[in-house]
Amino acid sequence: MTLWNNEEELKSFASSGPHLQAMKTSSRIAKEIRTITIDAETLPSWAEAMELLKQANTIHY
Repeated sequence: MTLWNNEEELKSFASSGPHLQAMKTSSRIAKEIRTITIDAETLPSWAEAMELLKQANTIHY
């Protein structure tokens, strides 16, 4: 989970070398990676984040 000041910073990080390398090797630790972008001043708790993912229909139990 990450918190960015604006969308430009998020996009800059997403195209950075370290992030791209991490995404290439992520299959060793996860079978699936999904994202959701929310507009918030602070990070939600993990429980709140999971609920947001469920509501966005991006995670299934």
